Amino acid sequence: MTETSNPLADMNARSREVFRRVVEGYLQSGEPVGSRTLTRSMSENVSAATIRNVMNDLEYLGLLNSPHVSAGRVPTQMGLRMFVDGLLEVEELQHEDREKLDATFGGNSPDVTQMLDRIGSTLSRITRGASLVLAPKHEAEIRHIEFVSLGPDRALVVLVLADGHVENRVFVPPKGMTPSAMREAANFVNAWAGGRNLSDLRKQMRAELESRRQELDVLAGRLVESGLALWEDAGTVSERLIVRGQANLLPESDNSEDLERVRSLFEDLERKQDIADFLDLTESGEGVRIFIGSENKLFSLSGSSLVVSPYMNAERKIVGAIGVIGPTRLNYGRIVPIVDYTAQLVGRVLSDRTKG
Repeated sequence: MTETSNPLADMNARSREVFRRVVEGYLQSGEPVGSRTLTRSMSENVSAATIRNVMNDLEYLGLLNSPHVSAGRVPTQMGLRMFVDGLLEVEELQHEDREKLDATFGGNSPDVTQMLDRIGSTLSRITRGASLVLAPKHEAEIRHIEFVSLGPDRALVVLVLADGHVENRVFVPPKGMTPSAMREAANFVNAWAGGRNLSDLRKQMRAELESRRQELDVLAGRLVESGLALWEDAGTVSERLIVRGQANLLPESDNSEDLERVRSLFEDLERKQDIADFLDLTESGEGVRIFIGSENKLFSLSGSSLVVSPYMNAERKIVGAIGVIGPTRLNYGRIVPIVDYTAQLVGRVLSDRTKG
């Protein structure tokens, strides 16, 4: 089978229906679907033997798999991908789900992280999966930066943004740092900060530090680098991954292999350095994307799926993402519109706050 071939396009109507019903049955029950079960639901009157022959063909194509010799079939990862891309029927957003999501955005709290935390909890309850929310980076223009000594091994960097947002971070300064060196470093940064956001300033500072290393005290230069680097660290307040509903991923069985799989997933969710990868998943364009099993580069294990959508600010720039993770037998048709609607709501709220 070549990379450009499309088994779905080459199937006849019967094979397509068998494939679709196997996948839908598996997504609904989580159990293998047998030929006798399908004889009761097929649109044409066919024997179990005929259906088994079709299933064998689909298994040969790599779309179905038989977990046990005498059992029915389940879709492979390739089969699920083909179903999602070619046969998935996305449902209308249910009125009850819409009301629950709308209610999450009530109130006038200025704390965006708290709002996103509520959204994560609501998404988890609605979908019965684990929700993931990447909080937006704060990219307003910088008004002022200050370095404050708190002791021989602790310093505070204060970042004041043009929109009034203030962030404070405690960090370990270079050894031998003096108050005068801190003032010199702050003056150096503030001379370049006007009209730039933190990302732009960081790039400019690195270039300047290289070209003016002799002019700027070495300790002050290291202070600038370490202070600004704080905002690069994944998992900080300005780039926070919110995870809710992990318990929903625990399998109902006592199968030790399933429990180990979920434990590995929790470990992946805790890897803060992977937060940037979560947003990278969405950068190919707006709209919902579905990652099945090992396609999902954020999570190392197969056996899980991620339905994710970016949300944008008033300038239509992607600033964060909303997602739901669960087993590969997620109800994709129901979850896709939920994730899509939530991402649109978040983007709209953030844009309205920026305008206000």
